[in-house]
Amino acid sequence: MLHRFATALALPPQAFGLLPDTSESVTCDAYAPTVVADAPWEDGDDPVRRRELLTGAVGLAAVGVLGLPGTARASRTADPTGGLENLLYGHGLDGTEPVPLSTLRTATGRARALFQAARYDQLTTELPRLIASATATRDHADDEERLAADALLADAYIVASGFMVKLNDDQLAWATADRAAQAAEASGDALTLADARRSVATVMRRTGRPSRARALLIDTAEDIAPGRDVTPEQLSMYGTLLQTAAYTAAVDGDRAEAHDLIGTAKTAATRLGRDANHRHTAFGPTNVALYQVSIAQVLGDNGTAIAHAKTLNPAAIPTAERRGRYWVDVARACHQWGKIEACYRALRAAERAAPAEVRYRPPVRRMTVDLLRADRRGALPGLRAFAIRVGVPT
Repeated sequence: MLHRFATALALPPQAFGLLPDTSESVTCDAYAPTVVADAPWEDGDDPVRRRELLTGAVGLAAVGVLGLPGTARASRTADPTGGLENLLYGHGLDGTEPVPLSTLRTATGRARALFQAARYDQLTTELPRLIASATATRDHADDEERLAADALLADAYIVASGFMVKLNDDQLAWATADRAAQAAEASGDALTLADARRSVATVMRRTGRPSRARALLIDTAEDIAPGRDVTPEQLSMYGTLLQTAAYTAAVDGDRAEAHDLIGTAKTAATRLGRDANHRHTAFGPTNVALYQVSIAQVLGDNGTAIAHAKTLNPAAIPTAERRGRYWVDVARACHQWGKIEACYRALRAAERAAPAEVRYRPPVRRMTVDLLRADRRGALPGLRAFAIRVGVPT
């Protein structure tokens, strides 16, 4: 019964006092430790622990980074999701005034840039004010500006949902993704709606509905399928939906579908012709290759994952968040393959590229625990200090 609870809630068995599931364990050789394949919820872990790790950085956030009036510094002891919870289900931010659309557009663009730069500490303090300002602006907009205000409100909720995924708070990720979809629907902007549905599908995948998530992504991609006069924004969103669908198919164990979908995404990237960041997608040939690494790793094809990784120049990956995920995926492939030293080198590279990605992602903590167990002779210099930095007791 406890195992069923763990599966239904997407929690590790240890959360219920059970031993880890070793049905997928592989012993690579006599000198490599036994490793356990990561569960399909790629960011699954205790959300309270994630919040505690983030709280330590809350006090470092700059004031008013998004350029909105009245932004206040959060206290160091505050729950990083508390402001968002109050906004959604409590009293909100009293006295929030509407702002000009140009100000709101700049603020949402900066919030998305902070997410792509993995500056989650600043998002903690800024997101509630952004959503409150976007809501007030939408509510006070005249008919001419209402559609644009709805689209910007959807953008703010999309950032919030992505951030909640990083914190492993699937309940708030669901709520913010759903509100993003509602605002996007009201805006009438097809690409904003596609982006919001991608957020919804991400939470579906994480909560045990990968087949439904994949169907939603494919249907949405077909709705914006590029024709002869396609724009770069449309092509980028279309390719982003397909590569996300390919990863979702891999999580669902559908190898053939994953390869077909990522192949179609690669065709879209080739048509786009270069790495870009239209609609904050970071879509292009490099991002498709990043997804090929992730897909191979999820499917257990660790050698293929490393082969794809070697085709990339990490310095050319366009955003810090993507660079961090690249190195974490390389580390996971090496970990599953029993390549302990290579796994540790990849984790250190991830820390240099995007410290927040390393501090807050549960797969990193799980790998670090295994590295500590395997490194009995101290062959991995600085491992214990690294473990402390990512919140693993030594």
